[in-house]
Amino acid sequence: MGPRAVVHAWVAAFNAGDANALAALYATNAVNHQVAEAPVEGREAIRTMFEREFAAAEMTCLVEQVMEDGAWAALEWRDPLGLRGCGFFHVVDGLIVVQRGYWDKLSFLRQHGLPIPQR
Repeated sequence: MGPRAVVHAWVAAFNAGDANALAALYATNAVNHQVAEAPVEGREAIRTMFEREFAAAEMTCLVEQVMEDGAWAALEWRDPLGLRGCGFFHVVDGLIVVQRGYWDKLSFLRQHGLPIPQR
């Protein structure tokens, strides 16, 4: 699969809340860095991250657009609550090796009624 197809498969697995299907899209040594969080390294740690996140909040990714350039794809998204963000996926041999996501963590926490960390 090329980067665009991988991102569309990622969105489908994310919207299904399927941490196993998501993990299968990552290389064993992949890095997922949601810039509001510390980077998560390795397929199994990424699977655990998604399991934890799906247990904490109901999330939906509505695709605005997916752009592909060589081994990279960019995803612009929104959710039904109004949060917007984007993600960048580096795909090699059909697997995500690096993912970076940009979104407003404070808005997400407020929208889902989750605790806001104090400094």
